[in-house]
Amino acid sequence: MKAKEFDRKFDAGEDVSNDLDLSGARRPRQAQKRVNVDFPDWMLEQLDKEARRLGVTRQSIIKIWLSERLEQVASSKRLHPRR
Repeated sequence: MKAKEFDRKFDAGEDVSNDLDLSGARRPRQAQKRVNVDFPDWMLEQLDKEARRLGVTRQSIIKIWLSERLEQVASSKRLHPRR
């Protein structure tokens, strides 16, 4: 299929997923590395409580919160660069 035909189908809202070869697709900067972190008991209890409330795993809540915090830091640095 030529690019113009693909673009036409996509722009028309047609499903183009069957027209894509995703066999080599990857998500950039998503490589995983295992780390070990020691947390105090009280913190694990709170993490587990919040994870249960949200219906996710402890690992998920840690990743979500770390990601949110890192995004806040990056955003703050963009808004207030050091001179």
